[in-house]
Amino acid sequence: MAIEESCSGALRSTSVAPPAHYILKIQQFSLLTKQHVERYESNEFEAGGYKWKLVIHPNGNRSKNAGEFVSAYLAMADSASLPPGWEVYATFRIFLLDQNNDNCITIEDEMSEGRRFHQLRTEWGFDKFICHKELSESYLHGDNCVFGAEVFVSKEASKGKTESLSMVKDAVPLKFTWIFDILKVDLFLESSKIFNVGGHKWKILLHYMGVDDANHDFISLKLALADLDDLPSGTMILAEFTLRIQDQLNARHEERKASRWFSASKPDWGWNRFISQGTFFQANRGFSLKGITSIEAEVAIHGEKTVFG
Repeated sequence: MAIEESCSGALRSTSVAPPAHYILKIQQFSLLTKQHVERYESNEFEAGGYKWKLVIHPNGNRSKNAGEFVSAYLAMADSASLPPGWEVYATFRIFLLDQNNDNCITIEDEMSEGRRFHQLRTEWGFDKFICHKELSESYLHGDNCVFGAEVFVSKEASKGKTESLSMVKDAVPLKFTWIFDILKVDLFLESSKIFNVGGHKWKILLHYMGVDDANHDFISLKLALADLDDLPSGTMILAEFTLRIQDQLNARHEERKASRWFSASKPDWGWNRFISQGTFFQANRGFSLKGITSIEAEVAIHGEKTVFG
């Protein structure tokens, strides 16, 4: 490999060896510029245990004022699958085949320790890889050209924690109805069947005699997460929910509404004094019609926070 020049922090050299990891052949290169293709990404290729892409800006990277040049970059591919806090240091070369002399020019960064790829910077390369004039005079053969890439991972690390908050636009509430014989429930705690909303399992909790001695004259109702064993540590779910005891005679339902964050440390929310037993059993109300009670949960998931690492 012969060193030709060094400029702008990049080392340019000539090599007779082809690129070891990826070759990108482009036919009718001028059509990319005429069709105003701003960015072309190659297929993924593997090197050093990671997946990469070669990225070409035929008309130069406009954000870098490189309009008279072709810009070329190396980009991490599928970075979303990497562990939290990932860092990869890599040295790399980008090649351009000189088809007349059967060799390649290569551009590599002079940073001997390599560039640091991470979650906020997944792409490194050269804004002014080669000017259009030099490309057309020396490296286009019948309007075809060949790029290449070599990547060598020098150091990698995974550290720290990553928090991801995903909010849901226009969340749609889902309903679940629990019908049962109130005279046959456990006096202390009864649970509904499990139902699914927002990718999580839920259930309704009913304390017929209240949650403690101070509330034994009241029926308690709560919404609870039912998949705690599968819930990742640090996960929190923002749920807007309504619990409703249906009046089967007059449609004068008893209901409460709230919006709360649910988590493994706080898996349920509700009301210790949802309704008094005196009101519940009033003859002119249909909360217990021949012993049958109908409770409805209406749940919408507005967001979810997950912490990794």
